[in-house]
Amino acid sequence: MRFRILGPLCVGEGDTTITAPRDRVVLAVLLLRANRVVSVDDLVDAIWEEHPPATSRAQLQTCVSRLRQRLADLGLSPDTIATDPAGYAIRIRPGELDSEIFARRVEAGRAALASGWLIDARRQFRSALELWRGPALAGIPQRSVRRRAQALDEQRLAVLEECVEVELRLGHAGALLDELTEQLEQHPLRERLRGQLMLALSTVGRQADALALYRAGRRLYAEELGIEPGPALQELHQRVLAGDLAVAGPEPRSNVPVRALPRAITDFTGRMETVTRLVKEIEEGEARIHLIDGMAGSGKTTLAVHVATHLADQYPDAQLFIDLHGHSDRAPLTPGAALATLLRQLGVPTERIPVDLDDRLAIWRTELADRRALVLLDNAASAEQVAPLLPSGAGCLTLITSRRRLVGLDEGRPSSLPVLATDEAVELLGRVAGVERVAAEPEAAVEVVRRCGHLPLAIRLAGGRLVHRPRWRLADLADRLAGSRDTLAELAVGQRSVADAFALSYVQASPAAQRTFRLLGLHPGVRVDTATAAAIAGVPLAEVQDALDELVDAHLMDEPEPGRYRLHDLVREYARTLLADPANATERHAALGRLLGHHLHVLVAIATPYETPSSRLTLPRDLPDPPCPDAVAGCIDRGMAWFDENRCNLVPLATMATESFPHHAWQLARASWRLLYLGGHLEELLEIHHVGLCAAEALGNEQAQVLMLNYLASAHVRRARFGQANALLRRAVELCRRAGPPHLLRRLLANIAIGNCIIGEPRRGIEVFNEAAAAIGGGNVAERCDLLNNLTHATCALGRYEEALRLSRRHLLLAREVGDPRHLATALGHVGIVRHRMGHTGPAGRLLRMALVLQRQLRNRFDEGEVLNEIGMMAREAGRPEEAAALHRQAYIAISDGGDLIGECRSRNLLARALLDQGDVRSAQDLFGRVLLDATKINHRYERAHALDGLARCLRDTDPAGARSYWFRALSLLREVESPDAEEIEGLLAELA
Repeated sequence: MRFRILGPLCVGEGDTTITAPRDRVVLAVLLLRANRVVSVDDLVDAIWEEHPPATSRAQLQTCVSRLRQRLADLGLSPDTIATDPAGYAIRIRPGELDSEIFARRVEAGRAALASGWLIDARRQFRSALELWRGPALAGIPQRSVRRRAQALDEQRLAVLEECVEVELRLGHAGALLDELTEQLEQHPLRERLRGQLMLALSTVGRQADALALYRAGRRLYAEELGIEPGPALQELHQRVLAGDLAVAGPEPRSNVPVRALPRAITDFTGRMETVTRLVKEIEEGEARIHLIDGMAGSGKTTLAVHVATHLADQYPDAQLFIDLHGHSDRAPLTPGAALATLLRQLGVPTERIPVDLDDRLAIWRTELADRRALVLLDNAASAEQVAPLLPSGAGCLTLITSRRRLVGLDEGRPSSLPVLATDEAVELLGRVAGVERVAAEPEAAVEVVRRCGHLPLAIRLAGGRLVHRPRWRLADLADRLAGSRDTLAELAVGQRSVADAFALSYVQASPAAQRTFRLLGLHPGVRVDTATAAAIAGVPLAEVQDALDELVDAHLMDEPEPGRYRLHDLVREYARTLLADPANATERHAALGRLLGHHLHVLVAIATPYETPSSRLTLPRDLPDPPCPDAVAGCIDRGMAWFDENRCNLVPLATMATESFPHHAWQLARASWRLLYLGGHLEELLEIHHVGLCAAEALGNEQAQVLMLNYLASAHVRRARFGQANALLRRAVELCRRAGPPHLLRRLLANIAIGNCIIGEPRRGIEVFNEAAAAIGGGNVAERCDLLNNLTHATCALGRYEEALRLSRRHLLLAREVGDPRHLATALGHVGIVRHRMGHTGPAGRLLRMALVLQRQLRNRFDEGEVLNEIGMMAREAGRPEEAAALHRQAYIAISDGGDLIGECRSRNLLARALLDQGDVRSAQDLFGRVLLDATKINHRYERAHALDGLARCLRDTDPAGARSYWFRALSLLREVESPDAEEIEGLLAELA
């Protein structure tokens, strides 16, 4: 609701109001006539009544203008108040004004009352009355507002009286006494309210109080109005005197109450939130029919019997139960057969039960018409099966359980049971296997229930095994469940098993749904989307959607969010068991090929824009047509969102591919490299490329091996494992000189050179870059872009800024020629960095900000962090250390996302410098010290040197000797890596001397 007038005037969320008195009057009048034009004269009269000023129209315009601005401030459209030639109107949509919602609910309550649905009528009336927060438009005294507000107040009282009438018929007299007393004190002249309170008092046995209430009312009417009470109140008085009140209270009980509920289990555990909600909704009369659905073994019947037993006293005439065999080894009961059983439970002799279904329905409804009865319809097969069995009596409650969602029922409130929470699952295991036994091994207990998928049936069966094997520890059972190739076989006791429970749901699905279910067991992830399901099944999206909907309705899978499906762990195990049958080997092989092909097509398409022109040459090419083109297209449209959602499945998919589709194993690794690398998912990158390398070696594909070795090295470089990276690259070079294409060899040489630069050997790096340059020649612009990018970095590290500027500008020109945004962003950043080092701060800042925008668009978190660090350095040098610290913190987060340990050290060193410039010496010294430890661990001399430099700066005023020691160590390291920063340290040492 956006506007509330049933109480003080409020706008928007919470208790926000309009404070200006005239504005409140204008808004109140417009809301009282919502969606109708109110003339200017009417608004002027409402505000100033008999004495409007000469400027009243202009002041009214000001009021409207202020109101529109206030609405905009509250997030509402200023156009909500529309201008018309005749005046103004406020545009209100359904659900935005509480008085409109009130009227709609009242109308629904009266319709339910007319149909005899007392509980529904009460619910609608009460929900309407709950909208009131006090007298309508309280606090606005203008007469025109008060006239219409009082009409609303009168409507509220009339609805309250209607609601009380219904609640008296439902037998809620005792609960109404306080409310009726309070309302009558506020409105003592309302005869109907007085009569209703008399009726409630008499119903609960307080006839004397009812008669006294009548006498007090008679005196009041005589004194205030000079009249006698009306005929209805006088008649009620006579009936109280005669003790002849026929009050519509609780329905009369049967002489022989029916008790057909099964025994509730004594170890019922968990579900307290669901039980509490169901009981509350039932006791408050919010629904007469409740649907409880859930997967096999989730405890639907146990829960329903528990709730029914809890509520049994409220339904004293009959408590009925029937198993409809919707999912069992028997055929589902027909409605006619079910009615015959229910009628016999009610005591109807067999000879009185007619053969015709309609006649049975008539007797069923007649028997329950005047009873307060609870009916539990267990294990329903379909909406068609249970619809005829629903009682029509207002005093009846129906609970229905089913493995399927009974979407065809016109009424009923559904509750889908999830699996148990961990603490509830452990408690249930303790109830079954022994509380002390479970308490002695809490960690093993958690593992057992996890292996049981938190499914009540599985936990009970696991607990049963422990009961019959007293020498087993919980850890023994956990080990068996973890190590078994057939977990479902371990979850069986006697004739009961989890697999059998799942089978009963599976066999009732259609052939298409069964096939889809089996094949989904192939998918390695926890979730699967519609497109992937279509690819696995090899059918169009619309066709697989029908199968998925059927599986969801059967609770063989659930849909936690639209278009995303999930198999319970044990259900997935069951699907895999079905698919592992040798008879399904061909079907499984074909489905795996489709699944891998689908992911390859999507990965290549998403990765291509993030690859440089030269690296695109190694992406998988000449892939066969996708198995489901419309599914592939939909995934490609989602871009990185699809990748982020499916990234966790890539390593398992590559592993699955090694046996039957080894070429897909290394292709998946290659296609995912850039996306994993940019996202900083380095452990996954290493794992999938190791799988890809093994597959390439098994195939004898040396070019694929070179690719896998190269990309494995890239992750090791980010994690500062330079020895491992160099060994992999050298191995790749040997293979490539023998079998690889020239462009790949040049790439490997360049990567070795990059490693040289990173470890502090830029001169050696430049030599290797030149070797790669000689191999490139003049033809490949994309490769020359890569080379110029790397040479710029190396020459800048040596302090050769003029040369670095020429190289970076050539790189920028070539990047524009190639049209590659990655190179363009990097080149802009490098030109900006070099110009900053040369002292050209104005142009440098502009270039770096442009580079930052591009890097963020490209999702290149590492390069984004480098640019942020450079901008932060400029801010610190300009005397803005607070701004610099914020930028370095952003840089640290970005580089951490990219997984680069050296970049993290650099960001923290720069952050510590900014803190030092702010005067926070203690924080800066602590941070420099931690960076020194981390840089030493990864043996990075340059960042070690800068951490030492920072520590020296922290100590130079308080401990010159300590500062000198740190600076000498820093100077030694900087000279080793040939950094131009050594000159600054020399100057600082000279100053200190």
